[in-house]
Amino acid sequence: MTTGVRALLMAAGLATIGYGLSGLLGDPYITDPLDILAWAIGALVLHDGLWVPLVCLLGASLVRGPVLRGWLVVAAAVTAVGLPAVLRADDDHGNPSVLPLPYLRNWLLVLAATAGVALLVAFVGRWRRRGRAVVRRLGLRDWAVVRRRGPRGGRW
Repeated sequence: MTTGVRALLMAAGLATIGYGLSGLLGDPYITDPLDILAWAIGALVLHDGLWVPLVCLLGASLVRGPVLRGWLVVAAAVTAVGLPAVLRADDDHGNPSVLPLPYLRNWLLVLAATAGVALLVAFVGRWRRRGRAVVRRLGLRDWAVVRRRGPRGGRW
């Protein structure tokens, strides 16, 4: 990435953080901003002290491929965010607007969609590696050379 793109992304990220903080601190329901600070520090300690090392350790020891490892990290994050709503699906205390959506179905759909993207990435990677192996086997440097040395009829 170029320096200009990085600077632009950093400025957009800082602006988003500033907007979020102003909304958080300007919320009339928050009476003590120090409670939010304590929650944020606890979340940071839990994330960096427990969650990330556990995910890295399990991913490095149990899973071989980077695509599967990446999908498992995404699935774990989606589960960590969505599982409370899935587990409380029938706990609306007579008010159906508290948890109005089919959270179990939606959670499974998100997992299926991310698994589909991971499979697509894996298949594309395998297809590209297979093409490179053919190029290496033929002793050629790039695909353009392979295309120029094809049969005279223009077909492979």
